[in-house]
Amino acid sequence: MDSWAFVLAGFFVGGIVGMTGVGGGSLMTPLLIFFFGVKPHLAVGTDLLFAAVTKAGGSISLARRGLVDWPIVGLMAAGSVPASLLTLWGIQQRGAADAAVQHLMTSVLGAALLLTAVATLYKALVRPSPSRPLPTNVGAATAQPATRPMHRALPLLLGAVIGALVTLTSVGAGAIGVVVLMWLYPRLPLPRVVGADIAHAVPLTLVAGLGHASIGSVNWPLLGWLLLGSLPGIWLGSRLMSHTPERLVRALLAGLLGYAGLKLVML
Repeated sequence: MDSWAFVLAGFFVGGIVGMTGVGGGSLMTPLLIFFFGVKPHLAVGTDLLFAAVTKAGGSISLARRGLVDWPIVGLMAAGSVPASLLTLWGIQQRGAADAAVQHLMTSVLGAALLLTAVATLYKALVRPSPSRPLPTNVGAATAQPATRPMHRALPLLLGAVIGALVTLTSVGAGAIGVVVLMWLYPRLPLPRVVGADIAHAVPLTLVAGLGHASIGSVNWPLLGWLLLGSLPGIWLGSRLMSHTPERLVRALLAGLLGYAGLKLVML
């Protein structure tokens, strides 16, 4: 396959991410598998490092604007990073290219894409206000700080689920992570929810990506071509954000992810 096709793929996915904040792993991994014929373990490993690089820039920008709550990021990472390492150990024991591991990756990837499609469609149809005020019947919860979760163990538990999911599929740190954080921290303003989600994705995808690299599941030349296209794509997409119908784009993206998820589940 011509390397410039990978550059165009990176540019396309980067543009979607820039416009909507969704579509990194959830769009790139099935694109690599279906369109380019990349083996699932190489698609997942390469996309994890792709996500780590692309989201690092976004998290730095958000942190400078004071939109990253590091205690939340730390709690989620305390669950997700160990779960990622444990999942990597399991993959290494069987071998990343093992047929059973490949089948598990595609099956879980399909399920993750379906969940991401639902989360993306939810965000397209239900747009909460940035302040996200609580209902009047929450009682004493209104006195709690915005950074206090519903239960302290839940960020660790759900972080572990996301960590395993991301390591197996490269999907889950975006739209699913945002929905989880919105549920865990109902008083947290939406921009800070997004900031915590993106910042948490950086160490998780970096650890998972480097772990995949250590077992030979990263195509380094492919990663370089994808980044060459995605970085200008993200820049352009972020500039076009205010000039595009975001809800329509998200709804179309949800349909595309749902189709890809069903196709993977039925393999």
